[in-house]
Amino acid sequence: MNVVLYGASGMIGSRVLHELLSRGHQVTAVVRNPGKITAAGVRILKGDVTEADSVAQTAQGADAAISAYAPPKGDETTLSAAIYALLDGLPAAGVKRLIVVGGAGSLEVAPGVALVDAPGFPETYRDIAMAHRDVLPILKESGLDWTYLSPAGFIETGERTGKFRLGGTGLLVDEKGESRISAEDYAIALVDELENPRHIGQQFTVAY
Repeated sequence: MNVVLYGASGMIGSRVLHELLSRGHQVTAVVRNPGKITAAGVRILKGDVTEADSVAQTAQGADAAISAYAPPKGDETTLSAAIYALLDGLPAAGVKRLIVVGGAGSLEVAPGVALVDAPGFPETYRDIAMAHRDVLPILKESGLDWTYLSPAGFIETGERTGKFRLGGTGLLVDEKGESRISAEDYAIALVDELENPRHIGQQFTVAY
């Protein structure tokens, strides 16, 4: 499959890139700094995911798009700008399928209560969590075949185990009450969804 990947040099994006390549997909990695991509066998383009014209140009010929864009701290509003640009630019390039690397803050910890609104949610992560949550209504009004994959409450680099659980819009926790996933296993779940779509027009989550 020909896949265009935005944000391919980030912590999650780089793992998604590796997973795509390991499964034989043809990948166009779109980044602002091409020098950050060192993987072999990938087409690298310089582009700006927050600009619709750039998206339209870089997505030409793709079967699907993945956005792993992570806005810089203090400029979280650019996440919504990126989504709007994707929703304008991808149709212009003839691309209908979009998978978005989402956040955990919008997942429910109780009926009607999102993680970001729960007592004790770290203030350090509130702005980015809110920015990710704001993306969902935008996607729901789009005409694309979108999917929004929320990670567990805590995601970091780690081991690729292939052993995890999938959920819907509720936060998944383990027997210790912890919600965790490695970026490597998150990437597996995302590429699985790309290859075998089961959550078109939906948010879902992955955790141990």
